[in-house]
Amino acid sequence: MRIAIVGAGMAGLACAGRLSGLADIVLFDKGRRPGGRLTSVVTDISSWDLGAPFFTAHDPDFQAEVARWQEAGWAARWPDGPRGAMVGVPSMATLVAEQSKRFDVRFGARVQALVQGEDGWRIEGEGLDAEPFDSVVVAVPAEQAAPLLSLHDLDAGLEAASVRSTPCWSVMVAFPWDIPAPRAFMEDLGIFSALACNASKPERGPSQGWVLHANAAWSRANLECEAKDVAERMLAAFAQALGTDLPEPTFLKAHRWRFAQPYGQSGRVLWNLDQRLGACGDWCRAPTVEGAWLSGVRLADQMRASLPDLITQVAALHGAS
Repeated sequence: MRIAIVGAGMAGLACAGRLSGLADIVLFDKGRRPGGRLTSVVTDISSWDLGAPFFTAHDPDFQAEVARWQEAGWAARWPDGPRGAMVGVPSMATLVAEQSKRFDVRFGARVQALVQGEDGWRIEGEGLDAEPFDSVVVAVPAEQAAPLLSLHDLDAGLEAASVRSTPCWSVMVAFPWDIPAPRAFMEDLGIFSALACNASKPERGPSQGWVLHANAAWSRANLECEAKDVAERMLAAFAQALGTDLPEPTFLKAHRWRFAQPYGQSGRVLWNLDQRLGACGDWCRAPTVEGAWLSGVRLADQMRASLPDLITQVAALHGAS
Protein backbone atom coordinates (compact mmCIF):
# COMPACT_ATOMS: atom_id res chain seq x y z
CA MET A 1 0.00 0.00 0.00
CA ARG A 2 1.26 3.46 -0.93
CA ILE A 3 0.22 6.61 0.94
CA ALA A 4 0.90 10.19 -0.12
CA ILE A 5 1.00 12.93 2.52
CA VAL A 6 0.75 16.49 1.24
CA GLY A 7 2.67 18.60 3.76
CA ALA A 8 5.78 17.57 5.69
CA GLY A 9 5.30 19.71 8.78
CA MET A 10 4.69 18.45 12.30
CA ALA A 11 1.22 17.01 11.54
CA GLY A 12 2.21 15.24 8.34
CA LEU A 13 5.33 13.75 9.89
CA ALA A 14 3.45 12.63 13.00
CA CYS A 15 0.91 10.85 10.79
CA ALA A 16 3.71 9.25 8.77
CA GLY A 17 5.48 8.10 11.91
CA ARG A 18 2.35 6.41 13.25
CA LEU A 19 1.76 4.67 9.90
CA SER A 20 5.39 3.66 9.44
CA GLY A 21 5.74 -0.01 8.60
CA LEU A 22 2.18 -0.33 7.33
CA ALA A 23 2.73 1.32 3.95
CA ASP A 24 5.21 3.00 1.65
CA ILE A 25 4.87 6.68 2.45
CA VAL A 26 5.88 9.67 0.34
CA LEU A 27 5.55 13.22 1.68
CA PHE A 28 5.30 16.29 -0.57
CA ASP A 29 6.14 19.75 0.74
CA LYS A 30 6.32 23.08 -1.09
CA GLY A 31 9.16 24.33 1.12
CA ARG A 32 12.73 24.12 -0.05
CA ARG A 33 13.83 22.66 3.27
CA PRO A 34 12.26 21.27 6.48
CA GLY A 35 10.56 23.70 8.81
CA GLY A 36 7.14 25.02 7.88
CA ARG A 37 5.83 26.94 10.88
CA LEU A 38 8.94 25.77 12.75
CA THR A 39 11.26 27.44 10.24
CA SER A 40 14.56 28.68 11.61
CA VAL A 41 17.02 31.01 9.87
CA VAL A 42 20.75 30.77 10.52
CA THR A 43 23.36 33.24 9.26
CA ASP A 44 27.01 33.94 10.07
CA ILE A 45 26.03 36.45 12.74
CA SER A 46 22.99 34.94 14.45
CA SER A 47 20.05 32.54 14.33
CA TRP A 48 16.32 33.01 14.65
CA ASP A 49 13.36 30.70 15.25
CA LEU A 50 11.15 32.52 12.79
CA GLY A 51 7.96 30.55 13.46
CA ALA A 52 6.85 29.07 16.78
CA PRO A 53 9.29 30.30 19.47
CA PHE A 54 8.68 27.29 21.76
CA PHE A 55 6.25 24.49 22.53
CA THR A 56 4.73 22.82 25.58
CA ALA A 57 3.58 19.25 26.23
CA HIS A 58 0.43 18.38 28.20
CA ASP A 59 -1.05 15.29 26.53
CA PRO A 60 0.58 12.08 27.86
CA ASP A 61 1.20 10.72 24.35
CA PHE A 62 2.89 13.93 23.29
CA GLN A 63 4.88 14.08 26.51
CA ALA A 64 6.22 10.59 25.73
CA GLU A 65 7.15 11.74 22.20
CA VAL A 66 8.92 14.83 23.55
CA ALA A 67 10.86 12.62 25.96
CA ARG A 68 12.10 10.67 22.94
CA TRP A 69 13.12 13.93 21.26
CA GLN A 70 15.04 14.94 24.38
CA GLU A 71 16.80 11.58 24.52
CA ALA A 72 17.77 11.96 20.87
CA GLY A 73 19.13 15.45 21.56
CA TRP A 74 16.54 17.22 19.41
CA ALA A 75 14.76 19.14 22.19
CA ALA A 76 15.55 20.77 25.53
CA ARG A 77 13.88 22.89 28.17
CA TRP A 78 14.02 26.66 27.82
CA PRO A 79 14.41 28.00 31.38
CA ASP A 80 14.03 31.64 30.27
CA GLY A 81 10.81 30.95 28.41
CA PRO A 82 7.25 30.54 29.70
CA ARG A 83 6.49 27.83 32.23
CA GLY A 84 7.11 24.38 30.74
CA ALA A 85 8.59 25.79 27.53
CA MET A 86 10.58 23.44 25.31
CA VAL A 87 12.57 24.24 22.18
CA GLY A 88 14.21 22.29 19.41
CA VAL A 89 18.02 22.26 19.50
CA PRO A 90 19.96 23.77 17.94
CA SER A 91 16.82 25.26 16.35
CA MET A 92 13.08 24.70 16.27
CA ALA A 93 13.41 23.44 12.69
CA THR A 94 15.43 20.49 14.06
CA LEU A 95 12.18 18.85 15.21
CA VAL A 96 11.00 18.61 11.61
CA ALA A 97 14.39 18.13 9.93
CA GLU A 98 15.34 15.10 12.05
CA GLN A 99 11.98 13.40 11.61
CA SER A 100 12.12 14.03 7.86
CA LYS A 101 15.22 11.86 7.59
CA ARG A 102 13.10 8.75 8.21
CA PHE A 103 10.94 9.24 5.14
CA ASP A 104 10.87 9.91 1.43
CA VAL A 105 10.19 13.65 1.57
CA ARG A 106 10.07 15.61 -1.67
CA PHE A 107 10.71 19.28 -0.96
CA GLY A 108 9.96 22.02 -3.46
CA ALA A 109 6.82 20.13 -4.52
CA ARG A 110 3.89 22.49 -5.07
CA VAL A 111 0.81 20.28 -5.10
CA GLN A 112 -1.96 21.88 -7.15
CA ALA A 113 -4.58 19.13 -7.29
CA LEU A 114 -5.54 15.65 -6.16
CA VAL A 115 -6.93 13.45 -8.93
CA GLN A 116 -8.70 10.16 -8.27
CA GLY A 117 -8.67 7.57 -11.05
CA GLU A 118 -9.16 3.86 -11.57
CA ASP A 119 -5.61 3.12 -10.40
CA GLY A 120 -5.78 5.31 -7.30
CA TRP A 121 -4.81 8.86 -6.38
CA ARG A 122 -2.42 11.05 -8.30
CA ILE A 123 -0.68 14.13 -6.94
CA GLU A 124 -0.58 16.85 -9.58
CA GLY A 125 1.68 19.87 -9.66
CA GLU A 126 4.53 21.44 -11.56
CA GLY A 127 7.43 18.99 -11.86
CA LEU A 128 5.57 16.14 -10.10
CA ASP A 129 5.35 12.74 -11.75
CA ALA A 130 2.06 10.89 -12.11
CA GLU A 131 2.75 7.91 -9.86
CA PRO A 132 -0.43 6.52 -8.23
CA PHE A 133 -1.14 6.22 -4.50
CA ASP A 134 -3.71 4.14 -2.67
CA SER A 135 -4.52 6.80 -0.07
CA VAL A 136 -3.87 10.51 0.48
CA VAL A 137 -3.50 12.64 3.59
CA VAL A 138 -3.69 16.43 3.33
CA ALA A 139 -1.56 18.09 6.02
CA VAL A 140 -1.33 21.74 4.97
CA PRO A 141 -2.95 24.92 6.40
CA ALA A 142 -6.74 25.06 6.22
CA GLU A 143 -6.81 27.70 3.49
CA GLN A 144 -4.66 25.45 1.28
CA ALA A 145 -6.39 22.22 2.32
CA ALA A 146 -9.93 23.36 1.48
CA PRO A 147 -9.59 23.41 -2.34
CA LEU A 148 -7.68 20.10 -2.35
CA LEU A 149 -10.33 18.36 -0.25
CA SER A 150 -13.58 19.88 -1.46
CA LEU A 151 -13.73 18.17 -4.86
CA HIS A 152 -13.55 14.72 -3.24
CA ASP A 153 -14.95 15.11 0.29
CA LEU A 154 -17.33 18.05 0.58
CA ASP A 155 -17.69 17.64 4.34
CA ALA A 156 -13.92 17.79 4.91
CA GLY A 157 -13.63 20.67 2.46
CA LEU A 158 -16.29 22.63 4.33
CA GLU A 159 -14.54 21.86 7.61
CA ALA A 160 -11.31 23.32 6.28
CA ALA A 161 -13.10 26.31 4.75
CA SER A 162 -14.77 27.11 8.10
CA VAL A 163 -11.40 27.52 9.83
CA ARG A 164 -9.71 30.92 9.63
CA SER A 165 -6.11 31.88 10.33
CA THR A 166 -4.77 35.12 11.72
CA PRO A 167 -1.70 36.56 9.97
CA CYS A 168 1.56 37.51 11.63
CA TRP A 169 4.42 39.76 10.65
CA SER A 170 7.68 38.53 12.16
CA VAL A 171 10.97 40.39 12.24
CA MET A 172 14.45 38.97 12.67
CA VAL A 173 16.89 41.46 14.15
CA ALA A 174 20.44 41.19 15.48
CA PHE A 175 22.25 43.76 17.61
CA PRO A 176 26.00 44.26 18.10
CA TRP A 177 25.65 43.98 21.88
CA ASP A 178 23.17 43.09 24.61
CA ILE A 179 20.09 45.30 24.73
CA PRO A 180 18.39 46.37 27.99
CA ALA A 181 15.42 44.01 27.77
CA PRO A 182 13.88 43.01 31.11
CA ARG A 183 13.35 39.39 30.03
CA ALA A 184 14.42 37.05 27.25
CA PHE A 185 10.77 36.32 26.40
CA MET A 186 7.88 38.76 26.60
CA GLU A 187 4.23 38.55 25.54
CA ASP A 188 1.52 41.11 24.74
CA LEU A 189 3.77 44.15 24.79
CA GLY A 190 2.68 47.09 22.62
CA ILE A 191 1.94 45.85 19.09
CA PHE A 192 3.68 42.55 19.80
CA SER A 193 2.20 39.17 20.66
CA ALA A 194 5.64 37.74 21.49
CA LEU A 195 9.28 38.83 21.69
CA ALA A 196 12.05 36.25 22.04
CA CYS A 197 15.82 36.46 22.39
CA ASN A 198 17.29 33.43 20.65
CA ALA A 199 20.56 33.67 22.59
CA SER A 200 18.68 32.68 25.75
CA LYS A 201 17.73 29.31 24.25
CA PRO A 202 19.91 26.20 24.61
CA GLU A 203 22.70 25.68 22.04
CA ARG A 204 22.04 28.92 20.16
CA GLY A 205 25.32 30.74 20.79
CA PRO A 206 25.85 34.24 22.19
CA SER A 207 24.66 36.38 19.24
CA GLN A 208 21.95 38.89 20.12
CA GLY A 209 19.31 37.71 17.67
CA TRP A 210 15.70 38.61 18.50
CA VAL A 211 12.42 37.57 16.85
CA LEU A 212 9.57 40.07 17.05
CA HIS A 213 6.04 38.78 16.38
CA ALA A 214 3.40 41.45 15.74
CA ASN A 215 -0.07 40.73 17.07
CA ALA A 216 -2.91 39.69 14.76
CA ALA A 217 -4.59 43.11 14.65
CA TRP A 218 -1.42 44.97 13.64
CA SER A 219 -0.40 42.25 11.19
CA ARG A 220 -3.81 42.25 9.51
CA ALA A 221 -3.83 46.05 9.22
CA ASN A 222 -0.38 46.02 7.61
CA LEU A 223 -0.59 42.73 5.74
CA GLU A 224 0.17 44.10 2.27
CA CYS A 225 2.90 46.56 3.31
CA GLU A 226 6.45 46.19 2.04
CA ALA A 227 8.62 43.94 4.18
CA LYS A 228 11.40 46.52 4.52
CA ASP A 229 8.98 49.15 5.78
CA VAL A 230 7.40 46.68 8.20
CA ALA A 231 10.82 45.73 9.59
CA GLU A 232 11.76 49.35 10.29
CA ARG A 233 8.41 50.18 11.88
CA MET A 234 8.44 47.07 14.08
CA LEU A 235 12.00 47.84 15.19
CA ALA A 236 10.90 51.35 16.20
CA ALA A 237 7.91 49.86 18.05
CA PHE A 238 10.28 47.47 19.84
CA ALA A 239 12.38 50.38 21.09
CA GLN A 240 9.23 52.19 22.18
CA ALA A 241 7.90 49.11 24.01
CA LEU A 242 11.20 48.76 25.88
CA GLY A 243 11.36 52.49 26.58
CA THR A 244 14.95 52.81 25.36
CA ASP A 245 17.10 53.57 22.36
CA LEU A 246 18.42 50.54 20.52
CA PRO A 247 21.77 50.18 18.75
CA GLU A 248 21.88 50.08 14.97
CA PRO A 249 21.04 46.47 14.05
CA THR A 250 23.56 44.32 12.23
CA PHE A 251 20.71 42.42 10.58
CA LEU A 252 17.06 43.30 10.03
CA LYS A 253 14.48 41.43 7.95
CA ALA A 254 10.71 40.89 8.07
CA HIS A 255 8.72 37.81 7.11
CA ARG A 256 4.96 37.65 6.55
CA TRP A 257 3.01 34.62 7.77
CA ARG A 258 -0.36 34.80 6.02
CA PHE A 259 -1.66 31.74 7.87
CA ALA A 260 -0.08 31.90 11.32
CA GLN A 261 -2.68 30.96 13.93
CA PRO A 262 -5.79 28.99 12.92
CA TYR A 263 -8.99 29.33 14.95
CA GLY A 264 -12.44 27.77 14.87
CA GLN A 265 -11.27 24.14 14.99
CA SER A 266 -13.85 21.43 15.66
CA GLY A 267 -11.38 18.84 16.92
CA ARG A 268 -12.77 16.19 14.57
CA VAL A 269 -10.64 13.49 12.98
CA LEU A 270 -11.08 13.86 9.22
CA TRP A 271 -10.86 10.42 7.62
CA ASN A 272 -13.02 9.28 4.71
CA LEU A 273 -12.54 5.53 4.31
CA ASP A 274 -14.63 5.33 1.13
CA GLN A 275 -12.42 7.91 -0.56
CA ARG A 276 -9.25 6.81 1.28
CA LEU A 277 -8.70 10.49 2.00
CA GLY A 278 -7.78 12.17 5.27
CA ALA A 279 -6.67 15.54 6.62
CA CYS A 280 -4.74 16.70 9.65
CA GLY A 281 -3.01 19.79 10.98
CA ASP A 282 -3.17 22.31 13.79
CA TRP A 283 -6.31 23.66 12.11
CA CYS A 284 -8.02 20.37 12.97
CA ARG A 285 -7.20 20.47 16.68
CA ALA A 286 -5.27 23.36 18.28
CA PRO A 287 -2.87 26.04 16.96
CA THR A 288 0.22 24.63 18.68
CA VAL A 289 3.03 22.19 17.98
CA GLU A 290 1.27 19.73 20.29
CA GLY A 291 -2.04 20.27 18.49
CA ALA A 292 -0.46 19.59 15.11
CA TRP A 293 1.29 16.44 16.35
CA LEU A 294 -1.85 15.09 18.02
CA SER A 295 -3.93 15.74 14.90
CA GLY A 296 -1.52 13.71 12.77
CA VAL A 297 -1.36 10.88 15.28
CA ARG A 298 -5.13 10.69 15.83
CA LEU A 299 -5.73 10.55 12.07
CA ALA A 300 -3.17 7.76 11.73
CA ASP A 301 -4.85 5.87 14.58
CA GLN A 302 -8.19 6.13 12.76
CA MET A 303 -6.59 4.90 9.56
CA ARG A 304 -5.00 1.97 11.39
CA ALA A 305 -8.34 1.09 13.00
CA SER A 306 -9.91 0.87 9.53
CA LEU A 307 -6.96 -1.04 8.09
CA PRO A 308 -8.82 -4.31 7.26
CA ASP A 309 -11.42 -2.39 5.22
CA LEU A 310 -8.72 -0.20 3.71
CA ILE A 311 -6.71 -3.23 2.59
CA THR A 312 -9.85 -4.75 1.06
CA GLN A 313 -10.53 -1.56 -0.87
CA VAL A 314 -6.94 -1.29 -2.10
CA ALA A 315 -6.92 -4.95 -3.15
CA ALA A 316 -10.13 -4.44 -5.13
CA LEU A 317 -8.65 -1.30 -6.68
CA HIS A 318 -5.55 -3.08 -7.89
CA GLY A 319 -7.59 -6.06 -9.05
CA ALA A 320 -9.76 -3.75 -11.12
CA SER A 321 -6.80 -1.91 -12.62
